[in-house]
Amino acid sequence: MIVSNIALIGRANVGKSTLMNTLVGEKIAIVSDKPQTTRGKITGIYTDAERQIVFFDTPGIHNPKNKLGGHMIKAATETLTDVDAALLVVEPKMPGSTEIKLCERLKASKIPTLLIINKIDLVPKDSILSVIAAYSPLLKFDSVIPVSAKNKDGVDIVFSAIKEYGTESDPLFPDDIATTMTMRELASEIIREKFLIHLRDEIPHGIAVEIVKFKSTETTKGEPISEISADIICEKKAHKAIIIGKNGNMLKMCVSEARIELEEMFGEKVFLECFVKVREKWRDDESMITNLGF
Repeated sequence: MIVSNIALIGRANVGKSTLMNTLVGEKIAIVSDKPQTTRGKITGIYTDAERQIVFFDTPGIHNPKNKLGGHMIKAATETLTDVDAALLVVEPKMPGSTEIKLCERLKASKIPTLLIINKIDLVPKDSILSVIAAYSPLLKFDSVIPVSAKNKDGVDIVFSAIKEYGTESDPLFPDDIATTMTMRELASEIIREKFLIHLRDEIPHGIAVEIVKFKSTETTKGEPISEISADIICEKKAHKAIIIGKNGNMLKMCVSEARIELEEMFGEKVFLECFVKVREKWRDDESMITNLGF
C-alpha cells in the first residue's frame, strides 16, 4: 500500500478545513466563516484498496495576540516537519506578507508543494491567471490547481495530484476510520462550531468547549445513547449573556443543532447539556490551554 502524509497550510479562513473534508469524504474538521476556526492539527484519513492518505489540517497562519494563538502557529508550522507534500491553500488574491513568508518557509524546507487557489467561484475566471503569475516567482510549485472546495470543483484534480506522493508501507491506521479524533473531541468541536456560526464579532474567538462528562449508556428501551455534558467557556460576563441569549434562545439553538449533528455522526441518540462559564483571559492561561487540549 502507498501511504502519503499531506499537510494543508495557509492563512486563516481560506478554506483548508472544507477542502480536507471534501478530500476525505466525511466531515472531520469544523467549518465556519470566522477566522481561526481550526485551533489544532486535525487529522483526516482516506483509505482505499491501494493507498492511505493522511491529511493534516492546520490552524490558519496569523499574528498571534495571545498564548493560544502562539500554540496555534506552532501547531501549524511543526506539521511541515514530517510530510510528503504540502498543499498551500490561498484565496484568489495577490499574495500578502503571510503567503510570502509561507513560501519562504516551504522553499527552505524543500517540501514538495502544490498551490491550491480556493474559492474560484467568487471571482471571474480570467482573474485567476494574474494570481498564478503573482505566485510563480515565490516558489517552484509542483502543481497549481484552482478549486472551489465548497462546490467540489477541481477537488478531483487535487486528489489525483496527491497520489504522486508517498511511499510503500503498511497502513498507519485501520481502514475503517476517517480521523484520529475521539468521540469526545468530535463532540467538543461540533459544539464549538455551532457557536462560531451563530455568534458575532470577537465573542467566538473567546469561546472554548470542555467536555466534563461523556458516558455511553442505554435508554430505558435498550437503545444506545451518549450522555454528554459540556462547559462553554468564555472570557467576560457580558459575553456569557450573549451566548445564553434572550430567554436562553441562543444557547438552546446551538445545543440543539449540535445534538442533531452528533446523533447523525455517532449513529445513536445523544443527550447533550451545556453550561456557560466565565474564565477571564483563559487564552493567556497556560494551564487552561493545556487542560483544553491545545
